[in-house]
Amino acid sequence: QVQLVESGGGLVQAGGSLRLSCAPSGRTFSSYAVGWFRQAPGKEREFVAAVSASGGNTYYSGAMKGRFIISRDNAKNTVYLQMNSLKPEDTAAYYCAAGLVPRPSYRTFVAAGTYEYWGQGTQVTVSS
Repeated sequence: QVQLVESGGGLVQAGGSLRLSCAPSGRTFSSYAVGWFRQAPGKEREFVAAVSASGGNTYYSGAMKGRFIISRDNAKNTVYLQMNSLKPEDTAAYYCAAGLVPRPSYRTFVAAGTYEYWGQGTQVTVSS
């Protein structure tokens, strides 16, 4: 069992930046791909970004590409989501998720069903 803990959310003005972190509690997740998803009130959960277990492959939703950067430091057992040029429409609860992905592909990583373990989420609010 992998328990994921997100941190780094908060309130920021439009145009600002935040860095979210995701770390497992109690074990390493270096063998797992990690994805970030978000869900705004009244909207469906959507894919944001993902990184393969090795960190060699990254995937982004088209809406976030160029503004968000996902990375991982397996030595620190942490995955990061650097969010720049934030917009009010980025306001949402952000969740990290981990799963075993033997054959990385964009189609695999954007699917929520790929991920076995999910964190509780961290709230990001962007004011205009």
